[in-house]
Amino acid sequence: MNQLQQKSAQIVNHKAFQPTIITLILINAVIVGLESYRGLYESYGEWFVRIDTFVLIIFTLEIILKLIAAKPTVNFFKDGWNVFDFVIVLSSFIFMGSPFVTVLRILRVLRVFRTISVIPSLRKIVNALILTLPSLGTIMLLLGIMFYVFSVMGTFLFRDVAPEYFGTIEDTLLSLFQIITLESWASAIMRPIMDEIWWAWTYFVAFILSGTFIVLNLFVGVIVNNFEKVEQLENGETPEDDQLKKEVTQMRQEIRELKQIIRDERE
Repeated sequence: MNQLQQKSAQIVNHKAFQPTIITLILINAVIVGLESYRGLYESYGEWFVRIDTFVLIIFTLEIILKLIAAKPTVNFFKDGWNVFDFVIVLSSFIFMGSPFVTVLRILRVLRVFRTISVIPSLRKIVNALILTLPSLGTIMLLLGIMFYVFSVMGTFLFRDVAPEYFGTIEDTLLSLFQIITLESWASAIMRPIMDEIWWAWTYFVAFILSGTFIVLNLFVGVIVNNFEKVEQLENGETPEDDQLKKEVTQMRQEIRELKQIIRDERE
Protein backbone atom coordinates (compact mmCIF):
# COMPACT_ATOMS: atom_id res chain seq x y z
CA MET A 1 0.00 0.00 0.00
CA ASN A 2 2.88 2.36 0.81
CA GLN A 3 4.46 1.67 -2.58
CA LEU A 4 1.15 2.36 -4.33
CA GLN A 5 0.75 5.56 -2.32
CA GLN A 6 4.26 6.70 -3.18
CA LYS A 7 3.78 5.91 -6.86
CA SER A 8 0.48 7.79 -6.92
CA ALA A 9 2.11 10.76 -5.18
CA GLN A 10 4.90 10.79 -7.77
CA ILE A 11 2.36 10.89 -10.60
CA VAL A 12 0.20 13.59 -8.96
CA ASN A 13 3.22 15.78 -8.15
CA HIS A 14 4.82 15.34 -11.58
CA LYS A 15 5.28 18.64 -13.39
CA ALA A 16 3.34 17.38 -16.44
CA PHE A 17 0.32 16.19 -14.41
CA GLN A 18 -1.48 19.51 -13.91
CA PRO A 19 -0.89 20.82 -17.48
CA THR A 20 -2.31 17.55 -18.84
CA ILE A 21 -5.44 17.86 -16.71
CA ILE A 22 -5.90 21.51 -17.71
CA THR A 23 -5.56 20.57 -21.39
CA LEU A 24 -8.19 17.84 -21.04
CA ILE A 25 -10.54 20.26 -19.27
CA LEU A 26 -10.19 22.74 -22.13
CA ILE A 27 -10.75 19.98 -24.70
CA ASN A 28 -13.85 18.93 -22.78
CA ALA A 29 -15.09 22.54 -22.84
CA VAL A 30 -14.62 22.77 -26.63
CA ILE A 31 -16.39 19.43 -27.16
CA VAL A 32 -19.37 20.53 -25.06
CA GLY A 33 -19.55 23.76 -27.05
CA LEU A 34 -19.52 21.87 -30.36
CA GLU A 35 -22.36 19.65 -29.12
CA SER A 36 -24.61 22.73 -29.10
CA TYR A 37 -24.55 22.64 -32.93
CA ARG A 38 -27.29 20.17 -33.80
CA GLY A 39 -25.91 19.39 -37.24
CA LEU A 40 -22.50 18.45 -35.86
CA TYR A 41 -23.96 16.41 -33.03
CA GLU A 42 -26.29 14.49 -35.36
CA SER A 43 -23.40 13.71 -37.71
CA TYR A 44 -20.68 12.94 -35.14
CA GLY A 45 -22.70 12.06 -32.04
CA GLU A 46 -20.87 8.78 -31.47
CA TRP A 47 -17.48 10.49 -31.55
CA PHE A 48 -18.66 13.10 -29.07
CA VAL A 49 -19.77 10.34 -26.70
CA ARG A 50 -16.47 8.46 -27.08
CA ILE A 51 -14.36 11.57 -26.41
CA ASP A 52 -16.51 12.53 -23.44
CA THR A 53 -16.22 9.02 -21.99
CA PHE A 54 -12.45 9.08 -22.44
CA VAL A 55 -12.15 12.47 -20.70
CA LEU A 56 -14.39 11.27 -17.88
CA ILE A 57 -12.21 8.17 -17.39
CA ILE A 58 -9.09 10.37 -17.17
CA PHE A 59 -10.78 12.64 -14.62
CA THR A 60 -11.80 9.58 -12.61
CA LEU A 61 -8.25 8.24 -12.64
CA GLU A 62 -7.05 11.65 -11.49
CA ILE A 63 -9.43 11.59 -8.50
CA ILE A 64 -8.42 8.01 -7.64
CA LEU A 65 -4.70 8.88 -7.78
CA LYS A 66 -5.25 11.91 -5.53
CA LEU A 67 -7.26 9.78 -3.10
CA ILE A 68 -4.49 7.19 -2.90
CA ALA A 69 -1.72 9.81 -2.66
CA ALA A 70 -3.40 11.63 0.24
CA LYS A 71 -1.90 10.84 3.68
CA PRO A 72 -4.23 9.78 5.25
CA THR A 73 -6.93 9.35 2.59
CA VAL A 74 -9.45 11.37 4.61
CA ASN A 75 -7.28 14.46 4.08
CA PHE A 76 -8.39 14.43 0.45
CA PHE A 77 -11.90 15.48 1.54
CA LYS A 78 -10.62 18.26 3.81
CA ASP A 79 -9.88 20.32 0.72
CA GLY A 80 -13.08 21.88 -0.61
CA TRP A 81 -11.76 21.90 -4.18
CA ASN A 82 -11.13 18.14 -4.04
CA VAL A 83 -14.69 17.60 -2.84
CA PHE A 84 -15.92 19.81 -5.70
CA ASP A 85 -14.01 17.72 -8.27
CA PHE A 86 -15.20 14.47 -6.69
CA VAL A 87 -18.88 15.51 -6.77
CA ILE A 88 -18.74 16.61 -10.42
CA VAL A 89 -17.09 13.38 -11.59
CA LEU A 90 -19.41 11.22 -9.48
CA SER A 91 -22.48 13.07 -10.79
CA SER A 92 -21.30 12.54 -14.37
CA PHE A 93 -21.22 8.76 -13.78
CA ILE A 94 -24.62 8.78 -12.07
CA PHE A 95 -26.34 10.55 -14.97
CA MET A 96 -24.37 8.86 -17.77
CA GLY A 97 -27.10 6.32 -18.54
CA SER A 98 -29.89 8.72 -17.68
CA PRO A 99 -32.57 9.63 -20.23
CA PHE A 100 -32.20 13.24 -19.09
CA VAL A 101 -29.78 14.27 -21.85
CA THR A 102 -30.03 17.96 -20.92
CA VAL A 103 -28.94 17.24 -17.34
CA LEU A 104 -25.97 15.23 -18.61
CA ARG A 105 -24.88 18.05 -20.93
CA ILE A 106 -25.18 20.58 -18.10
CA LEU A 107 -22.92 18.36 -15.97
CA ARG A 108 -20.41 18.25 -18.82
CA VAL A 109 -20.40 22.04 -18.90
CA LEU A 110 -19.91 22.14 -15.11
CA ARG A 111 -16.69 20.20 -15.55
CA VAL A 112 -15.21 23.37 -17.05
CA PHE A 113 -15.32 24.81 -13.53
CA ARG A 114 -12.58 22.31 -12.67
CA THR A 115 -10.13 24.77 -14.22
CA ILE A 116 -10.64 26.81 -11.05
CA SER A 117 -9.33 24.01 -8.86
CA VAL A 118 -6.22 23.32 -10.95
CA ILE A 119 -5.15 26.87 -11.90
CA PRO A 120 -3.66 28.58 -8.80
CA SER A 121 -4.46 32.15 -9.92
CA LEU A 122 -8.14 31.32 -10.46
CA ARG A 123 -8.25 29.48 -7.13
CA LYS A 124 -6.90 32.55 -5.33
CA ILE A 125 -9.58 34.77 -6.84
CA VAL A 126 -12.41 32.41 -5.86
CA ASN A 127 -11.01 31.98 -2.35
CA ALA A 128 -10.89 35.77 -2.02
CA LEU A 129 -14.53 35.98 -3.13
CA ILE A 130 -15.48 33.35 -0.54
CA LEU A 131 -13.71 35.34 2.19
CA THR A 132 -15.62 38.41 0.98
CA LEU A 133 -19.04 36.86 1.64
CA PRO A 134 -19.34 37.99 5.32
CA SER A 135 -18.39 41.58 4.41
CA LEU A 136 -20.51 41.35 1.29
CA GLY A 137 -23.62 40.90 3.43
CA THR A 138 -23.05 44.28 5.09
CA ILE A 139 -22.32 45.97 1.77
CA MET A 140 -25.45 44.44 0.20
CA LEU A 141 -27.51 45.67 3.16
CA LEU A 142 -26.15 49.19 2.61
CA LEU A 143 -26.83 48.92 -1.13
CA GLY A 144 -30.36 47.62 -0.45
CA ILE A 145 -31.15 50.56 1.85
CA MET A 146 -29.83 53.00 -0.74
CA PHE A 147 -31.86 51.33 -3.51
CA TYR A 148 -35.04 51.47 -1.43
CA VAL A 149 -34.61 55.14 -0.50
CA PHE A 150 -33.90 56.20 -4.09
CA SER A 151 -36.67 53.99 -5.47
CA VAL A 152 -39.29 55.63 -3.21
CA MET A 153 -37.97 59.08 -4.09
CA GLY A 154 -37.89 58.29 -7.81
CA THR A 155 -41.43 56.88 -7.79
CA PHE A 156 -42.88 59.99 -6.16
CA LEU A 157 -40.89 62.37 -8.36
CA PHE A 158 -41.13 60.80 -11.82
CA ARG A 159 -44.07 58.36 -11.95
CA ASP A 160 -46.23 60.86 -13.87
CA VAL A 161 -43.45 61.84 -16.26
CA ALA A 162 -42.00 58.37 -17.01
CA PRO A 163 -44.44 55.68 -15.80
CA GLU A 164 -42.62 52.98 -17.80
CA TYR A 165 -39.51 53.50 -15.65
CA PHE A 166 -40.87 54.94 -12.38
CA GLY A 167 -44.54 53.91 -12.33
CA THR A 168 -44.19 51.64 -9.30
CA ILE A 169 -41.44 50.84 -6.80
CA GLU A 170 -40.74 47.60 -8.70
CA ASP A 171 -40.31 49.51 -11.97
CA THR A 172 -38.10 52.06 -10.24
CA LEU A 173 -35.89 49.35 -8.69
CA LEU A 174 -35.39 47.77 -12.11
CA SER A 175 -34.58 51.19 -13.61
CA LEU A 176 -32.09 51.92 -10.82
CA PHE A 177 -30.42 48.56 -11.47
CA GLN A 178 -30.01 49.58 -15.12
CA ILE A 179 -28.66 52.97 -14.04
CA ILE A 180 -26.10 51.50 -11.61
CA THR A 181 -24.72 49.35 -14.46
CA LEU A 182 -24.28 52.61 -16.45
CA GLU A 183 -26.17 51.05 -19.38
CA SER A 184 -27.85 53.78 -21.48
CA TRP A 185 -28.98 55.55 -18.32
CA ALA A 186 -28.42 59.08 -19.61
CA SER A 187 -29.87 58.86 -23.13
CA ALA A 188 -32.70 56.41 -22.39
CA ILE A 189 -33.84 57.48 -18.92
CA MET A 190 -32.45 60.79 -17.64
CA ARG A 191 -32.59 63.09 -20.66
CA PRO A 192 -36.24 62.35 -21.61
CA ILE A 193 -37.22 63.13 -18.01
CA MET A 194 -35.10 66.31 -18.02
CA ASP A 195 -37.16 67.56 -20.97
CA GLU A 196 -40.06 67.74 -18.52
CA ILE A 197 -38.24 68.34 -15.21
CA TRP A 198 -34.97 70.21 -15.73
CA TRP A 199 -33.57 69.53 -12.25
CA ALA A 200 -34.02 65.74 -12.55
CA TRP A 201 -30.28 65.40 -13.18
CA THR A 202 -29.60 66.00 -9.47
CA TYR A 203 -31.44 62.78 -8.57
CA PHE A 204 -29.58 60.67 -11.11
CA VAL A 205 -26.15 62.15 -10.41
CA ALA A 206 -26.63 61.63 -6.67
CA PHE A 207 -27.56 57.99 -7.22
CA ILE A 208 -24.65 57.37 -9.60
CA LEU A 209 -22.14 58.92 -7.19
CA SER A 210 -23.43 57.10 -4.11
CA GLY A 211 -24.14 53.79 -5.83
CA THR A 212 -21.55 53.20 -8.51
CA PHE A 213 -18.56 55.17 -7.27
CA ILE A 214 -18.88 54.55 -3.53
CA VAL A 215 -20.66 51.29 -2.73
CA LEU A 216 -19.33 49.26 -5.66
CA ASN A 217 -15.79 50.55 -5.13
CA LEU A 218 -16.15 49.59 -1.47
CA PHE A 219 -16.98 46.08 -2.63
CA VAL A 220 -13.91 46.01 -4.88
CA GLY A 221 -11.75 47.23 -2.00
CA VAL A 222 -12.95 44.39 0.23
CA ILE A 223 -12.13 41.84 -2.49
CA VAL A 224 -8.62 43.25 -2.97
CA ASN A 225 -8.02 43.17 0.79
CA ASN A 226 -9.16 39.53 1.00
CA PHE A 227 -7.05 38.63 -2.03
CA GLU A 228 -3.98 39.81 -0.11
CA LYS A 229 -5.06 37.66 2.85
CA VAL A 230 -5.39 34.61 0.59
CA GLU A 231 -1.87 35.17 -0.76
CA GLN A 232 -0.53 35.41 2.80
CA LEU A 233 -2.28 32.19 3.81
CA GLU A 234 -1.02 30.30 0.74
CA ASN A 235 2.51 31.52 1.46
CA GLY A 236 2.22 30.17 5.00
CA GLU A 237 1.89 33.62 6.52
CA THR A 238 -0.81 35.05 8.75
CA PRO A 239 -1.93 38.63 9.40
CA GLU A 240 -0.24 38.32 12.82
CA ASP A 241 3.04 37.40 11.09
CA ASP A 242 2.73 40.43 8.85
CA GLN A 243 2.10 42.69 11.84
CA LEU A 244 5.06 41.14 13.66
CA LYS A 245 7.32 41.83 10.69
CA LYS A 246 6.23 45.46 10.67
CA GLU A 247 6.90 45.80 14.39
CA VAL A 248 10.36 44.17 14.06
CA THR A 249 11.21 46.49 11.15
CA GLN A 250 10.09 49.48 13.18
CA MET A 251 12.16 48.38 16.19
CA ARG A 252 15.23 47.95 14.01
CA GLN A 253 14.75 51.44 12.63
CA GLU A 254 14.47 52.86 16.16
CA ILE A 255 17.63 51.00 17.24
CA ARG A 256 19.52 52.48 14.27
CA GLU A 257 18.33 55.95 15.23
CA LEU A 258 19.41 55.42 18.86
CA LYS A 259 22.83 54.23 17.74
CA GLN A 260 23.19 57.31 15.58
CA ILE A 261 22.23 59.58 18.48
CA ILE A 262 24.81 57.89 20.76
CA ARG A 263 27.52 58.31 18.12
CA ASP A 264 26.66 61.98 17.71
CA GLU A 265 26.86 62.57 21.49
CA ARG A 266 30.26 60.86 21.73
CA GLU A 267 31.62 62.97 18.94
